Amino acid sequence: MTHKILCTTDGSAHSNVAVAQAAEIASKFGASLSICVVNIAHGGPKGPLIHHWTAAEVAGLLDAAVALAAQHGVAEPKRVDIISREAATGIVHYAEANGYDHIVVGTGDKRGVSRLMLGSVAADVMARAHCTVTVAR
Repeated sequence: MTHKILCTTDGSAHSNVAVAQAAEIASKFGASLSICVVNIAHGGPKGPLIHHWTAAEVAGLLDAAVALAAQHGVAEPKRVDIISREAATGIVHYAEANGYDHIVVGTGDKRGVSRLMLGSVAADVMARAHCTVTVAR
């Protein structure tokens, strides 16, 4: 049974589908919901570490996702800002370290032959995760 859900968002339409679905699952099972943004860290040990989004942008992404979750039955999900060099690695590591038993990720709308493939982050999370993963489309 699902008790603790981690859902990722990047503010895109496909991640909004994931947030809505994660909130509905959390409501149905009475599970806690955390919404995370993975802020990719660029740069190296000899140069400055630069994050993909500013703190204000991360806050805006989380605010929008929390509002969407509220529309789907979860009033106050936990907000999580993960800093990682790779999105999938950050998601899976955080979920495992913090005892999540379900991860919800989105994947883009694909056409033609590419519709047979999942997005690279979604595929990597599925391959590495220790728990159930729902890929929302």
